Amino acid sequence: MNFRRVFFILCLFILSILAIFSFIYYTNKYVKYTNPKEGYTLKYPDDMDIHNSFGHIKTIIANEDVEIEIYYDNFKNTVSSPLAYMNYSNKFLKNNKDHIKELEKTTYVNGKRTHLLKWKRSKLTKVQNDKNYYVSAEIINNKYEVYTIFIKSSKPFKTSRDYMNIIRSFKISDKNEHMNNASTNISFKNKNKILNEEAISFFKEYFLENNGLKWGIYENTAPKDFDFLNALEKKLNYSFKFLVKYQCFSSGGFPMEEMVNAHNNNRHVVLTLQTMHLDGTDNSSVMYDILKGKYDIFLNSYAKDIKSFKHPIMFRLNNEMNGDWCSYSSYYYSKDPDIFKEVWKYVYRIFQSNGVDNVLWVWNPHDISFPGFKWNHYLNYYPGDEYVDIVGLTGYNTGTYYRGEKWRGFNEIYIPIYNDYMKHFKKPFMITEFGSNSVGGNKEEWINEMFSSIKEFKNIKIAIWWNGIDWDSNMNPARIYRLDQNENIIHLFKDGLKDYK
Repeated sequence: MNFRRVFFILCLFILSILAIFSFIYYTNKYVKYTNPKEGYTLKYPDDMDIHNSFGHIKTIIANEDVEIEIYYDNFKNTVSSPLAYMNYSNKFLKNNKDHIKELEKTTYVNGKRTHLLKWKRSKLTKVQNDKNYYVSAEIINNKYEVYTIFIKSSKPFKTSRDYMNIIRSFKISDKNEHMNNASTNISFKNKNKILNEEAISFFKEYFLENNGLKWGIYENTAPKDFDFLNALEKKLNYSFKFLVKYQCFSSGGFPMEEMVNAHNNNRHVVLTLQTMHLDGTDNSSVMYDILKGKYDIFLNSYAKDIKSFKHPIMFRLNNEMNGDWCSYSSYYYSKDPDIFKEVWKYVYRIFQSNGVDNVLWVWNPHDISFPGFKWNHYLNYYPGDEYVDIVGLTGYNTGTYYRGEKWRGFNEIYIPIYNDYMKHFKKPFMITEFGSNSVGGNKEEWINEMFSSIKEFKNIKIAIWWNGIDWDSNMNPARIYRLDQNENIIHLFKDGLKDYK
């Protein structure tokens, strides 16, 4: 037997062994998962665990380095479609400074048209085991239904087999609508916090032991100046104990003078920090930059000033995050709500490291998620019980000034959101901002319905009316939310508020 023949046989033997090991690894080490409620099966590596507490929102299969999320969206009777979903979900790629697309193609998974996308971003130095390598497969079942397999990893995918074995294993099956395995059974509770005595007393008085509703107002002149608000309150014969103050990175830091002015006038402030710029600075990378430490100086200074203020503050960070009108929404950040949660927790830890003990954290989605896709569901943005003290509700009757909008009554907005939140949160609620437009319906009837119904929502402890106007691009009033719009509305509020003194 010559050397070449021996070498050839040896190579065949080695290749056979490798093939056997490959077969074992990619076949026998996979576990089948079945979701009868949403109608699919999928195989995943057996070193991963299933987390199904998010039920109808998503299924999570994960280990330390890799997370698989599976979403089912049905767009029947909506304005969307699977094709629109694929297009709109992936517009974050327009930011090619932070997102590097490595693969995009149309393929087929078990006969179903599939949009396959692979991308990466740079590591976030402030996130432990950051999963910055992504793959998503959007699998179209029919003109209404689409399934999404969203995979992220802390390490680069060595070969396409790392993710394609999972994706190719996905099969659509018959649904069993009567199954209970897809119910959302998460429940969020309060945890003990380290607060100063004044903050503890405040929390008890207005949230934990308060059986009645208190009212607040957003009025853009206050708390800097109280002349206008005092005159309005005189007309209403009511004093609003709670105010809203908005800030961003270009606001110049903690508003100490205004906060002291509020305290001296016996008012409490919902201090809203939105991590963006309003001075023309590019906002496209801000959330990533926070998690790389680039805003540490601002955030540490802000925390120190809050600590020195000493008095209770309701701190609302990045409200309405499930709306794409907010530059900090996951719509702009790899369609990955974990980026929002990591920013929240990072800011929280900065406050902790600076000894802040006078802050109650208010987490506040919008009542409508836009886009209305499962990956953008409001619960995907919840950072965890220890990071949240109060759950904020926000739902506006925007009226019909803009095309596609509809008039919504108070109960139409707040009964569904209240009932849904009550299923998941054992925390006190507040309506952090709300109002009704005048365009498209009867605002006076809306206000009457509000005052007759809101007292039934026992877990809502504070309601804050947004007393302002949204203007269109030509500076015409598009949404008139003011409660002092005319004498009739002032009278309705005066009459309604007399029960809340």
